[in-house]
Amino acid sequence: MDVTPKVREILLSLAQKYIWWKPVDESIKIPQRIAAQVMDIGDFDDVRLLEKFAGRELLRFALTHAEAGQFSPRSWNYWHYRLGLCEIGAVPALPQRNFKR
Repeated sequence: MDVTPKVREILLSLAQKYIWWKPVDESIKIPQRIAAQVMDIGDFDDVRLLEKFAGRELLRFALTHAEAGQFSPRSWNYWHYRLGLCEIGAVPALPQRNFKR
């Protein structure tokens, strides 16, 4: 997903805090991963910053392209409702890993 220079700058600053195990230059290659991490464990100010500058499109993309383990059940449900991606009581199942035998 392409992002504007301003959004890239914000994502880089958030990556330092929320994707601490990777260099920021590597983290920014997958902006929706940074967004997902902030959506899952971010503090209120960081979530608001992300939503204000990156917009709901990136947040929806992060949620609809989430990988297994990126969201807790609580965050998964919250963001589906908050972004209007489902009806009440119809939150899709969390992504799961499939192990082939």
